[in-house]
Amino acid sequence: MKEIRNYDAFKYHDNPQYIKIEDGIYKKDDDYVTSLSFVQEPEFEEGINASDISQFPLEDILDRYFCFISDFYESINVESSTICYLEFAARELDDIRSLREIIGKHVYNKEVKHGEQTYVDLIIS
Repeated sequence: MKEIRNYDAFKYHDNPQYIKIEDGIYKKDDDYVTSLSFVQEPEFEEGINASDISQFPLEDILDRYFCFISDFYESINVESSTICYLEFAARELDDIRSLREIIGKHVYNKEVKHGEQTYVDLIIS
């Protein structure tokens, strides 16, 4: 994942379901939410377009930041686009704040060998 940016979804504005907490972060019911856009990298075995968002590194990001996906933005994640959009949610505000630290960074999975074992690490640079 590269070119990670804040996505200011239209649904956050003039909608009483979403309460703005701070720039890019809203509260809906018991969850804190934020939306990000990004471009996948097929060279890291990620999808080739927005209609095919890869499970990894997404699953590792969700695990690291205690988040889940709350909106897939199906109407804009289309085959003709390389820019992907997702809404992330978490129960804790600090988890969403931490997740947003990946904005502007490069995030990918890399195989790393530790002795005889090979692991897949989440790299954020």
